[in-house]
Order: sequence, then C-alpha cells, then structure tokens
Amino acid sequence: MRRAAAAIGFTAAMAAVFAVAVSGQSRATPPVTLEALGEALFFDINLSANRTQACASCHDPNFGFADPRGMASPGDDGVSLGDRNAPTAAYASFSPEFHRNADGEWIGGQFLDGRAATLEEQAGGPPLNPMEMGMPDEASVVERLRENPDYDAAFSALFGEGTLADTDKAYDAMTRAIAAFERTDTFAPFDSRYDRFLRGEEKLTDKEELGRLLFFSQQFTNCNQCHQLAKSAIDPRETFSDYKFHNIGTPENTALRAMNGSEPGTIDEGLLANPAVDDPAMRGRFRTPTLRNVAVTGPYMHNGVFEDLRSVVVFYNKYNTKNPERLINPETREPFAAPEVPENLSEKELTHGPALDDQRIDALVAFLKTLTDKRYEHLLEE
Repeated sequence: MRRAAAAIGFTAAMAAVFAVAVSGQSRATPPVTLEALGEALFFDINLSANRTQACASCHDPNFGFADPRGMASPGDDGVSLGDRNAPTAAYASFSPEFHRNADGEWIGGQFLDGRAATLEEQAGGPPLNPMEMGMPDEASVVERLRENPDYDAAFSALFGEGTLADTDKAYDAMTRAIAAFERTDTFAPFDSRYDRFLRGEEKLTDKEELGRLLFFSQQFTNCNQCHQLAKSAIDPRETFSDYKFHNIGTPENTALRAMNGSEPGTIDEGLLANPAVDDPAMRGRFRTPTLRNVAVTGPYMHNGVFEDLRSVVVFYNKYNTKNPERLINPETREPFAAPEVPENLSEKELTHGPALDDQRIDALVAFLKTLTDKRYEHLLEE
C-alpha cells in the first residue's frame, strides 16, 4: 500500500506543480530566491530525457526524500533499473566534503561511494546518468532550462544576465540552486519525537528509552560505533552517522540482480568505485547513512537487500551471537547469506558489544522509530 500511495501522491504533486511548466507557459510567481529556484528544479520532470523524472522521483518529499518504489530506482527510459538503493536526501547537507582525515580515513561526500564531493556535484550527476534522468549532455539540460521563461528570468537575476546562454555557467548555477534548496530546513527540520524529547516537550516510552540507552551505550551495543557523530549523547543536531566508509558484510541482493539483469555474483566495489580512491582495502565499503527517518525509508543497505528495519538489527547482531538460531534472516527463514565482499570487514566496529536478546532488539527498533521527522510519523507501522 505504501508504494502505491507513493506513486499516486507523487503524480498528483507533479501535476499540480508542473502543469504550467509542461505546457510551456510562465508560472504566476517565478522563483526569486536561490532556494526557490532550487525547489523548482528539484521537482522539474522536464530535466529528464523523456520528461518523466525529476530529482524528487527518487527522493520523494512525501517519503523521507527516499524512493518508496522498491529496492532500486527505475530510470526515465522506463526500462533501466539501478543496482543501489537511493539514499535519502534528508539531512544530506550535513555530510562533509569528501576528504581524508588525519588518520587517513575517507569521510563524507555524496552518493554511497562519496564520488561527489559536495551537494553541488551530486546535483549535477543524475540528469546525465543514462540509468536515471538520461540526458545526453549538459548542453541538452541547459536547453531544457531555456524552454522555461521563468528560469531565464530567475537565472539572470540570481547569477547574472545571460547565464543560460553559457552552458557551463548555467549547469553550475543549476547545481548550486538545487544544493541551496537541499540545505533548507525542509530537508532537516530536527523535529522528530527524539528531538522533542531532547527539548523536554515529550517523553519516550520505557521501550524507547531502553533503546536510546542501548544505542548510545559504550558497552552493550555497537550502534554508536558508526552512527554517532557528536561526542554528547544528547546533542540536538546529531545526524546519526560518522560519515565514514565501512564494509558491514551486506549480502548480495540476488532478487534485485535478477530484476535489473546484472550477472549474479557481480561485485559492487563501493568506495573503490570512487575515482579518487585506488586502495583495494576500500573495496566493499559504503558511507554510513544517517539514521534519521530510517524507519520510513526502507528497504535497507546499499542494495536494498533487507525490507524490514528489525531484520537489519538482527543482521548486525549476527556478528556477536553464537546461537545458530540468531543467524537466520527473518525475511527468508534461511541463514544470512555470505557478504558480497568478504574482505575489508569493519570487524572492530561490528563485533563491539555482546549479543542482543529479542527485548533489546525490539527496544532498539522502537528507538530508531523516534528519529522520524514529524511530517512522516503517519508512515510508521504500528
């Protein structure tokens, strides 16, 4: 039901926002700020080859700025299907520019392999990706921008007269506008039940509070090894990611590979696929995602291999348990499959802490649900 609703809601939203743009007429109120221009571009289906797909198609604002349509996103051509799950664009602005820290660890960037250093670089990628929006080149995208008189006025006002006449300047300006929109509070309201709890506006249930204590524990779980950025467990701007790259032993998603035509056994190189990285030890590592809105942005892992959030917690628990019954994937009733990339596992982080019983697993899931932004709380399953 959720996916059907997503398709209906998105179509209705697009019809309302872009009826004028598609008809080639001018909107009543052209965007006058960088953020407003970015918003218009974020939702503009005309920037795809067949005029069917916008940024918002795979980062639906009605569903946590993630893609509710399945394990991977379909392309504008109606045929292509990706091999990775679209990460949420919510709170994406908090990921630092892709770089190496003092310890030599890669951190930040956009996309799951960090190949776009900044939000601006990320915004420029999907329009030119043949499996996404499918435009042949930047000039073709800019030509679509020129079709819209509102864009001509807005780009000239914000970036200088005649900006759309210069392909390089126009494309750069487009990405800057989209990134500006993604940096607004629309994407990062910090208004979940957890945030309201921190502000003293709401109480957590006993189960949620147990989950919170376990999550931030240095002794009883490994959650905060990768999903805590701030030093304080009550930091009001916690984004629940260290923005580092880890290989957690995620199994191959054979169902997705069967759907998109990839050969079984195909290896997603992860961080090693980033052109800036050539160290084989980075193979199979992916950037730690934010956990904000995690309960409403499934399926999970870089390849969407797990449908249910509880399954993810059970999966992590397999590294610490010796009970064979705890090594079973709840979704398949079979043992968890082998890692797609068995080397380079983040063993130190994965094996930190003891095994968890059902009560603690359920408590962690309950806590993770409190990280849902207020506008998405209606999506939570009871």
